[in-house]
Amino acid sequence: MLIEQPPFIFRLFFTESFWRIQGRDKCVYLTFDDGPIPQVTPWVLNLLDEYNIKATFFCVGENVARYPGVFEEIKLRGHRVGNHTMNHISGMKTSVKKFLENVQFADSLIQSNLFRPPHGWMLSAQAWYIKQNYRIIMWDVVTRDYSNKLNGEQVFNIVKKYTRNGSIIVFHDSLKAEKNLRYALPKTIEWLMKEGYSFKVFS
Repeated sequence: MLIEQPPFIFRLFFTESFWRIQGRDKCVYLTFDDGPIPQVTPWVLNLLDEYNIKATFFCVGENVARYPGVFEEIKLRGHRVGNHTMNHISGMKTSVKKFLENVQFADSLIQSNLFRPPHGWMLSAQAWYIKQNYRIIMWDVVTRDYSNKLNGEQVFNIVKKYTRNGSIIVFHDSLKAEKNLRYALPKTIEWLMKEGYSFKVFS
């Protein structure tokens, strides 16, 4: 529970962040972290096209530099992109200065006003500076698709158990998550549609 859906008290540490976006519409926000990579991201894009869904991709700068064509394809297909640092560094293990430099380096490639810290953690001073230029997007549901201790069905069950109106849901377009993602994402989309959810991106 502490991982899949952070409790209210945990969210108080980052009150300047968006964890869930409630509104009148029954909706969710699909997000993908750690890409883009050619082995996984194009498959995700094709699947989203199949269901006419838009999502937000929080990209690692070094992957954008390595696979610029895949990054451009995300934008060409009408999805939003966000900054996930240049090297997927941990804010808790990095000085404020070096963390901000890393984010700025990634911004030179990604150019987005959305930011998500790797692992969902950063120092309060880092968050204060970043919120001056970015909307900090956290999450309401982490699918844990990256875990080698879970299978695709268990990942799908996490979505079913914790998703609610306004949930920001995190998947990963990464090699580590690929096996679970390929199973759970189509089932997740179909289940969400059956439950009457629409899919939104951040304005």
